[in-house]
Amino acid sequence: MANGILVIDKPADWTSHDVVAKLRGLLHERRIGHAGTLDPMATGVLPVFVGRATRAVEFAAEREKEYLATLRLGTVTDTQDITGTVLSSQPITATKEAVEEVLGGFRGDIQQIPPMYSAIKREGKKLYELARRGQEIERDPRPITIYELELLDQRSPTDFNLRVLCSKGTYIRTLCHDIGQALGCGGTLAALRRTKSAGFSLQEAVTLEEVAAREDPASLLLPVDAYFAGHPILLLKEGAAEKRLRNGGVLTLDAPDGTYRVYSAQKEFLALARQERGRLTTIKSFFEV
Repeated sequence: MANGILVIDKPADWTSHDVVAKLRGLLHERRIGHAGTLDPMATGVLPVFVGRATRAVEFAAEREKEYLATLRLGTVTDTQDITGTVLSSQPITATKEAVEEVLGGFRGDIQQIPPMYSAIKREGKKLYELARRGQEIERDPRPITIYELELLDQRSPTDFNLRVLCSKGTYIRTLCHDIGQALGCGGTLAALRRTKSAGFSLQEAVTLEEVAAREDPASLLLPVDAYFAGHPILLLKEGAAEKRLRNGGVLTLDAPDGTYRVYSAQKEFLALARQERGRLTTIKSFFEV
């Protein structure tokens, strides 16, 4: 059975769900999930978790993300990107220096109002479902962090390339919209490529064509325990300790406090666990039941 992590370079015009559906067929495995949804227009890093590795998706969602984005000034759309209906167009008066100056106000811990065209739910309905009916409701601002925001270059009088390193929950199209508002001419997202997500980069990514061309696509999978490589290894002795952990029990061990990758005596990755005051408790198990 296929188990592990596959970093896909998502193509344009594919939903993240489309990618998962394609991989289910290629890998012959139903248990597949992804971390960090990408809109159809976006390309780039989409970490996909296969088999037992799907249990690690919740940890991947917490990691920071990096994007290359094209901000188009002078245009405002209902979706905050160029796939939407144009609501207004204005002449561009902003210079490269003016854009650089405005970016300073978007770095660090800021508040961002989620767009109507998003999967956030309100009273059981996704916001994009309401938006498609022409409804707009008030949304509370959410705290996000923009760790780095860099103006790379100006492509044309209207288009500016940005690099964004941000926390989870950040909408890059909303960031472009808000930058345009701050400049007084409006703005929208013209292109987006994710270069880092969940600790993975484009250097580790493969295309769907590369996966399909492999005689054994599962050979491309990264082991799930490698995702937790920052934590030390704890090797259990054969016998009662392993059995107790597999049954969800707490182990009494002489080890420093901390988070560990726990392995069986045969070096099978069993769980991510927390050692505290001599007691080892499972955070998430990864063995096959």
